[in-house]
Order: sequence, then structure tokens, then C-alpha cells
Amino acid sequence: MPKILRLMFRLLAWFVGAILFIIIAALGFFAYINSAPAWSAFRPGIERGIEQQEDGSLLFEIFQGESAYNVGKRLATAGLIRSRFAWNLVSRFSRETVKTGFYIINKPETMLGYYDKFTRGQQLQIRITIPEGVTLSKIAQLLERSGICESQDFMLAAVNRDLLANYRIPGSSFEGYLFPDTYLFPKGFKPEKIIALMVETFFSKLKEIEPNATALAPKDLHEKVILASIIEREYRQDDEAPLMASVFYNRLKIGMALQSCATVEYIITEIQGKPHPEVLYFKDIAIQNPFNTYIRPGLPPGPISNPGMVALRAAFFPAQTNFLYFRLVDPTEGRHHFSKTLEEHKSAGLIYVKRSAGSK
Repeated sequence: MPKILRLMFRLLAWFVGAILFIIIAALGFFAYINSAPAWSAFRPGIERGIEQQEDGSLLFEIFQGESAYNVGKRLATAGLIRSRFAWNLVSRFSRETVKTGFYIINKPETMLGYYDKFTRGQQLQIRITIPEGVTLSKIAQLLERSGICESQDFMLAAVNRDLLANYRIPGSSFEGYLFPDTYLFPKGFKPEKIIALMVETFFSKLKEIEPNATALAPKDLHEKVILASIIEREYRQDDEAPLMASVFYNRLKIGMALQSCATVEYIITEIQGKPHPEVLYFKDIAIQNPFNTYIRPGLPPGPISNPGMVALRAAFFPAQTNFLYFRLVDPTEGRHHFSKTLEEHKSAGLIYVKRSAGSK
């Protein structure tokens, strides 16, 4: 064999060997980069949205609109993956996007394992619907029945003064500020986190109704929330909510008692802990309690329910009327008769009691 051929074969063998070496080295390096770091490498508290639970697992939140690039940065900073550059390379060539939500991490995972989990949306979450008009105590019961958190823990968080101060809420609890909606919560989610998410949803929805609402003084906003919570428990048809708001505002303007049955029902069910009444008697509307708007003029001390969009919008944009009274005249359809005078109101018919919260 000519020397030139032997030289060419040696060069080819060297070249192939070098390529194989590079490939093997690259695969080995990627295997290392992809491998799960030791659990001890995790640095808690260094990145937002990554929280260690009581059972040792991690709760990882991907925020609304967050990019895969930023998710990788947080994973790397917290010590959960070895290289955010490798993560970015994978995300650049992947057609899948990370999905918003909460993820439970029970043990260290590979970089590709995290990517697969986050793009497939493998979230350990429980869907729960909070109906309009429910109270704090009923939300707590719903959460406990769903296995998300203990009712007692939620109620304690709902009166946390520091948490209330964070959101500039002047009341003694978050009653009225927990927006009724469908949520996805992980099992064992901290009550403070649940409340924070629901309150932030409340303020987000409030901006849709009135962009300048959050600029109101906390006391002024609180009064509107109180009124919305009463409207929520009174109206049955959406188009009547602004009319009810006008009645209440007209009464407040002249110093007339609101005389809302819903406030008496709140005393009976939430303060006295009794079943929801089918009928209100004179002894009920005579109950000595600050929430009783039959015997006390003005607004009650706080909200009596958690209002939805219709009631909130009515509190901000009431109808312009001279009505001072309304009465339920069609229990089936939930229609009311609105009156300007007491005589007309008396002739409208019987007094019906509204259904319990959440059964509207």
C-alpha cells in the first residue's frame, strides 16, 4: 500500500476517533448537566415562587406569562438544575411552552424531567369553585372538604393582621375580598397563599370594573365592598342589582335604615351559627347586633359575603332612581318590585326570604 494511502487511513482513523471522542464527551457532559443535583444543593428562599412544604416537598409556581428562560433561571439559582444555559438550549429547540400553575416536586429531578413536567402541565392541583355570595366560613369548609387545607387554619389566616395590612384592608378579616371564581390549588396549599391569590384576583377584577377603584382610600373602598356584599345576597337577576344599589344609596343619603334581610340572615347563620332560616320573624329583625340593618342605620361593620362582578359593578355604578324600597314578588324567577313610597311597597305582597349563599 502506498505511503500516501496509509497516511490517509491514519488521518481518517484519527479524525473518526476524535469525532467519537467528542460525541462521547459531549454526551457525558450533557448527561452530567441533565442529572439531578443532590437535594442538599437546593437553596430555599433565594428565588420567589419556590417554597419548601412541611413534608419536605417543594411547591414551584410558574407565573402567568412567565417565559421558559426565566423559569430556567430560577431553577438554576435555586440549585434545582445544573445549568440554565443548557435549559435555554433545550427550550429554544422545543415546540412546547411551559404552562402556568403550581407544581409539586417530591424529589430531585433531571433537567429534562422538569422541562417535561412544566410543558405537559403535570400539576398536582385540585379544582374548586367558590360560588358568589359565600362567606369566609363556607369557603373554609369547601377548602377542607376538597382536601386543600384545614378549615381552622384558613380562618386563622383570614384574620391575620399583617396580611390584611399588606392589602390595606381596614376590616378585621378578608370577608368581602375573596373573589368567587374557579381556582386550582395544590393539596396542602398554605391558607395564606390561597387568600393572597383570591385577594389579588379580587383587585384584578375590580380594575376591570373601575380602573381607578384601587386609588380610593381603603375606607371608601371598604364601604363599597360592604354594600356590594349586601347586594350580592339580595339580587337574583343581574339587571336588578343596579336598582337595588340605588335603593341602598338613596336610603344612606337620607339616613334611613337599609333594612336588608340578608344582614339578619348573616347574624343568624354566621354569628349565631344557626341553620339558614326559611322565614324571618319580627323577633329576628329585632336582634340586637351591629350587623342588623333593621335597627341600625348606615352600613353594617363589615361585608356579609364575598361579592362577584355583578354586585361589585352595581356598587360602583348604581342606577339613578328615586326608589326607596324593593320586595321579592316572584320567588321562582327572583323578580322584585321597586317602589318610591311605603304605601306602594306595602301593597307589593309578602316578604320572601332569599336562598342560602351559593344557591342563587
